[in-house]
Parts: sequence; C-alpha cells; structure tokens
Amino acid sequence: MPVPADDTPPRRRRGGRTLALLAAAAVLGIVGGVAVGYGVQAEREPTPLPPLNQVGLAYPAKPAAKGQEPPALAVADDRGLKTEGDLRKLLLPKPAGAKDVPFAPEDRWLSVSSYAGDFDSPAGAFEYLMDGGIRRVASTAWQVGEYKTVQINLVQFRSNDRLGAADHAAEQRDYMDEDSGYGQPIKGSAEGRTYLLPVEKEEGYLDLYEARALFHRGDVMVQIFVTDTKKVSQKEITSLAERQLGRL
Repeated sequence: MPVPADDTPPRRRRGGRTLALLAAAAVLGIVGGVAVGYGVQAEREPTPLPPLNQVGLAYPAKPAAKGQEPPALAVADDRGLKTEGDLRKLLLPKPAGAKDVPFAPEDRWLSVSSYAGDFDSPAGAFEYLMDGGIRRVASTAWQVGEYKTVQINLVQFRSNDRLGAADHAAEQRDYMDEDSGYGQPIKGSAEGRTYLLPVEKEEGYLDLYEARALFHRGDVMVQIFVTDTKKVSQKEITSLAERQLGRL
C-alpha cells in the first residue's frame, strides 16, 4: 500500500525554554569573569611570542616542486565530490523482481514542496527545510511481494554555517525516540538509528508494521521506510541502512 515519505512534522528539540534560561545564566557568569580578566591582563606588559621551533613553518609557505604535488583524492575518498554529482546514483538500486509503486517519482527527484507535502504541516515543514538550507531530494521506492514497500530519501542540504542534514536527522530522531524508544544504532554512523514501530491495528484493515532508519552523512540526511502487513525484522532494516550508508 502507498506509504507517505514521512507523516511527522519537524519539531524543535525538547527542553528548549529550560536550556535557553540556563544558557542565559551561564552567559552572564562568563561575561562577568571575562571583564575582570580583561582588566587584569590590560595592566600587564605584553609578552612576546616564542619563535617557531620547526623549520619550514614560516609564512608564506613554498609551493611543492613540480611533480611533487600531493595526489588528488579519488572520488571514493572524497565524500563531497561524490555527493556533488548525480545524487540519484547513490540511492540503493531496486532489487531484482521488485515492482514500482505509484508514489515513487519517475525521475527519482522530489521537489522540496513535494517532500514537505508529506508532513502533517506542509507549510511549516517547507519553511523549516528552506531555513535549514535544503538543496535537493533524491528518492526511490519499490514493492516486494503483495504488500511490502520500501522507500529511501536522500535529503541534501547546502554547505553553509547551518548543519542542515545533522539537524534534520536529529529532529526526526527526537520525535521517533518519544514514540518508539531509542531504536538500535547503525554501524558506521555516529548517531544513526533504526526503529521498529508498534503495529497499527484498525478494524476492517490489515495490520500495518513499519520500520525506519534515520541518519546523516556529511550534507545528506537519509530516511528509510519499510512497511508490510507482517512484522519487519531488525535484520532487514539494519541491512538496508548499512548498505545505503556504504554508498555515501
């Protein structure tokens, strides 16, 4: 059955007001200490810096001789170069025998408005994503058997002073932690998690099971969704997450 990319609104981290009050108190204490320290330091004679104790560190540095330049990084070793190309090529390929699903974009690109439209509050999600510097979204989805569907979104953010990918992943993890516990860590990812959601039961409908994976690598935030009428195994969602992480 069709499954939306995500039906959760972007939410701020919990405890924001308390953290703000604590931060304000800390800043006042720091400012007072800095003022006193600055007054003491201003009365002292300037201390000359010691000379550099390593040869060759003087400015300006000499360029490497021709033929001795360090080799350029290969694409496999340069994550930035890899994600600057066609982001769709980094999506996991559809497995053999899998079928297309109606909600998957034909060209595997999702517009920001389409991506935001899958949240409960599309307008709020759109504003949040634009403020975070969202750049583009590559997406793929497929169906295995009669009811199981898999969807993967690669949500890329611009490289600037905001940590868009990390923040978006953290917001989604915070929400998942509230509803589904803290999940399981993803090997190779510092903060990525997988989640097995409680079964959804509704009279007149088949039971719905769902698993999710959330993580980021560099400027790309990754979402993986697996839904089925039978329980999704931890092994399956873990395998998908680790394989997709490996491609980034």
